[in-house]
Amino acid sequence: MEALRALPSTTQLSKTVVRILGQNPGPYTLQGTNTYLVGERNPYILIDTGEGKDAYIPLLEAALRDASRPHAVDRPYVSDIILTHKHHDHTFGLPSVLDLLKRLWATHCGSDPAPYQPPRIHKYPLTIPDTRFRTVLDTLSSIPSDSFTPDSSGNHIHELRHGQTLDVTTVSATPTSVLEVLHTPGHTTDSLCLYYPTDRALFTADTVLGHGSTVFEDLRTYMSSLRTMIDFSEGGAKYGPVYPGHGPVVEEGLKHVSGYLQNRQAREDQIVQALQSLPSEEYCTTWTLVSAIYKDYPRELWDGAARSVDMHLRKLEADNRVVCHGGDGKHMEWELV
Repeated sequence: MEALRALPSTTQLSKTVVRILGQNPGPYTLQGTNTYLVGERNPYILIDTGEGKDAYIPLLEAALRDASRPHAVDRPYVSDIILTHKHHDHTFGLPSVLDLLKRLWATHCGSDPAPYQPPRIHKYPLTIPDTRFRTVLDTLSSIPSDSFTPDSSGNHIHELRHGQTLDVTTVSATPTSVLEVLHTPGHTTDSLCLYYPTDRALFTADTVLGHGSTVFEDLRTYMSSLRTMIDFSEGGAKYGPVYPGHGPVVEEGLKHVSGYLQNRQAREDQIVQALQSLPSEEYCTTWTLVSAIYKDYPRELWDGAARSVDMHLRKLEADNRVVCHGGDGKHMEWELV
């Protein structure tokens, strides 16, 4: 496996975007979860909150209090927090971030602070409840109600929708740019991307990473979302860099997203070719396909590969291109239609 390039804990990516690593490196999080402060001055928009590592909070505080950037003393540090999807490494840091923002307001305003304007928390709604994100909601219920601003119905989370925009603060305190929401399910049902015209950039969260490939809950939906991201750029909102949820910035964003789709399509074509090579009276198991396609890869990687192959087979089944004849797990039997 290719070694990962180290990334600084905090990086000014552009005049209006700062990346802060979540301090949680690992096999699936790469150098750690990328969180982003967006805006030329406070109040900023914060994209994702990490998974709650103690080392993250001082880094976020330093970025918020950066003396090289203009600061309005009568405005909060963060007006909006966007959670890109349900996974714990993007959401579990929310309570500690809310605590930091409230503490900074009291410190920054002195002994007689003005009324605190707590941030709004935004997220695309889940169609099916998830126990891990339920933990986040339960935590919000147990912290002081003045730590965040609920929606007009009293819900803790402001639900996002495809095509919605959120204003980004500029140095004049007059919003002249936005973040536009693109619902891009597949990695999870609630996954989203955010288009930022100021940088001509696309925040892709875990739908497209800066290094390697991502995992997905539903491959058919995931590939459709990649096409949506490609069509979005080719349709006029052309983006340059990709700001991913993990890994470094990728400058040729559209090429990178297109490469993700091409890789998935190439794997699908391999599976179809392997099925076509079988005698017509035989069925092929998932494990047989893995053994053929990944024969030049280390054997210890085959179990992980089996999940990917199975997801492709289920997509092909939904496309009415293969039929399953039963079996279990790696021994499911498949045939081309």
